[in-house]
Amino acid sequence: MNSSKIKNLINNNISKEKAYNVIVKPVVTEKSTTLSENNQIVFLVNLDSNKIDIKKSIELIYGVKVSSVNVIRVKGKTKVFKGKVGKRSDYKKAIVSLVKGQSIDLSLGV
Repeated sequence: MNSSKIKNLINNNISKEKAYNVIVKPVVTEKSTTLSENNQIVFLVNLDSNKIDIKKSIELIYGVKVSSVNVIRVKGKTKVFKGKVGKRSDYKKAIVSLVKGQSIDLSLGV
């Protein structure tokens, strides 16, 4: 991508409807709660979303400043259940680092 396309992506505002479609749900596990000590929150996000959309969505929904976003795409496993072969869904996780002094309380909801 050239620099003008990147600038357009960064400058475009995101609607509240799209923001709620990008962020699926927060991930609350033992590993993700240990990350919250380092001011990082883990979210399940839409497979089609990119880092810029995720950052803008978090800032719009929760009203915090995001310093960085790391994205992990997880492929679904093939499993056998009662002799039938199936596949779990693929999903994408985003580890969002917040600016120092900012926090999100996930127990309150949106």
